[in-house]
Amino acid sequence: MALRMNASTFVGLFLLSVTWKAAWAKVEVNMEDRVEVFLGDTAQITCMFTVSDSHDDVIIQWYMITKTNVRSRIYYGDGNIQAVDRDGQFTDKISVNGMGKSSEVVLTIRDVALEDELEFICQVNGLSAGNMEGRTMLKVFASPDRPNIEGVHSGISVSNKNPSKIGSCEAKNGYPRPNITWYRDQSPMQNTPGEVSVVTLVTKESSGLYTVQSDLHLNVVKEDKDSFFYCEVSYLVPGGTKMTETNKINITVHYPTTSLDVWVESPKGRVKEGDTVEVHCRANGNPQPPFTFLHNMQELKSELNVLVLKDVTRLSNGNITCTALDLDTYEETVGHTELFVDYLDLAVLIPKDTHVMAQGEELMATCNALSSLPTHTEWFKKGEKVAEGHTLTLKDAVFDMAGTYVCVVNVPSLERLETSGSLHVHVQGPPEIKESADTVLEEVTEKFLNLSCHARGYPTPVITWSSSDKSQILKEVSHRQTEDGVLSVVSIKVTSDITANCNASNVHGTDSFPFSIKAIVQTTWSDPSTTEGSGVIIAVIIICILLLAILGSVLYFLYKKGKIPCGRSGKQDLTKPNKDSIMVEINNDNTEEAVLLGVNGDKKPTVKGDKYMDVQK
Repeated sequence: MALRMNASTFVGLFLLSVTWKAAWAKVEVNMEDRVEVFLGDTAQITCMFTVSDSHDDVIIQWYMITKTNVRSRIYYGDGNIQAVDRDGQFTDKISVNGMGKSSEVVLTIRDVALEDELEFICQVNGLSAGNMEGRTMLKVFASPDRPNIEGVHSGISVSNKNPSKIGSCEAKNGYPRPNITWYRDQSPMQNTPGEVSVVTLVTKESSGLYTVQSDLHLNVVKEDKDSFFYCEVSYLVPGGTKMTETNKINITVHYPTTSLDVWVESPKGRVKEGDTVEVHCRANGNPQPPFTFLHNMQELKSELNVLVLKDVTRLSNGNITCTALDLDTYEETVGHTELFVDYLDLAVLIPKDTHVMAQGEELMATCNALSSLPTHTEWFKKGEKVAEGHTLTLKDAVFDMAGTYVCVVNVPSLERLETSGSLHVHVQGPPEIKESADTVLEEVTEKFLNLSCHARGYPTPVITWSSSDKSQILKEVSHRQTEDGVLSVVSIKVTSDITANCNASNVHGTDSFPFSIKAIVQTTWSDPSTTEGSGVIIAVIIICILLLAILGSVLYFLYKKGKIPCGRSGKQDLTKPNKDSIMVEINNDNTEEAVLLGVNGDKKPTVKGDKYMDVQK
């Protein structure tokens, strides 16, 4: 009995000891609530645990909670075995690192997919210390593509009763679902009954990603023509939220016309007679309505919003009315502008055209032109200004004052608006011949000489020519009137010294002017230096000819006297000539031409003809 008591006591004490140790042993597990990762990246879920007062090995098991809320183990590990459960969702894409009593275990998931977005459980079993588990939710994110926005291309009328579609915005391939917010300028737009309507369509693609399309409908007002609309797409990413804006769009707003602008577009500034005038009309509505133009109550044909008036005159002055018809309301809007055409009439001269005045008299001429603007007058003679102002005064008239005076009237404030008139002034008096600078003229005989005679006076003088030599003929080659008289030009052939007279006459008297012409006889002469050189050449040629003649005579004389023997027994041996002989050739034509052929055998004789002479030294 004692032994049994001892055994019972021992068992009791052992169980008490084990119970006491288990009561003091403890397992603690710490895990993050969620781990966030981009689609396709690698996720790491950490399980941190502590087992106190236990020398047993721990058992680590990982579980997942499926979409159907089923708990399924994916990994088992202890001191001896580490294994991934087969034929599961994570068989080939997870791994676990780390074991121990006070340590951490990391579950690594590669190439995370959308279906991997699950809750994961880490269970730590400390045997005698018991077990504990922690949970982490794995969240997967995918950023959407760059959003697109497209506005309506047609115009939107402010008179529409219901909100009209403004545009559409789309964000593709995002996870979780992106959100789209519309903005007008810098202000977000929210659904407002009767004013703003935002219609959103969410599509889940076969890939599990989301596409969101948002359409904006708006009751537009006139001010919206200057507004810009755009979308803001917000989406979740690991650790926060991101936003992307689309491009800004503008819409075409149709609104009625309430006023018109009418103005002269061309020419800029003041309008003068003869101009082509363009009158433009513009409405403050959109689109531009059809226009009708009235000019002084008469309807005119126009091109769209432009009225063209060609070659306007002062009769074109008056009111121009532009009328616009609104095709929606059929209401008319009217605008006006005034057209004023500046003018400058033809110049009026007093006296006009032609005026004759006697020598010594005085003339006061005036020139004016009627104009709508102040004018300025200048007088010109032969292109040079001679006076300024409306009056031209000529005192103590002389022939130099005769001629054409041009008055030019212009408007200083308006370019190219000017007119002109001319006055021809004649000064009466007897002829006056303008004397030539050369009263004595020289010319080579048998050549022609032109003489000019300019006679002033009025009435226009009559010019006649006379010559001191009656046989000389003076031929008039030119005769024309000038501003103050007449000009005559004659041509004369110079044969001798003569005097030619220019005679001018009119009803008031006569005048004459003599031209003294001196004839020059031209003689031939030569250059002394050229003559001297030619003489030297001729002398040398003559001397050479004489020397040749003397040499020929001497040779002929010696031949006749027999001083120069000539062999007649046939041909001599020409290959062995006498060193002391001179070969002389005699031609068959019996001319006494002798040619030196060789001396001292230096050269072989040349055969010519059939006679040879051997001249001995």
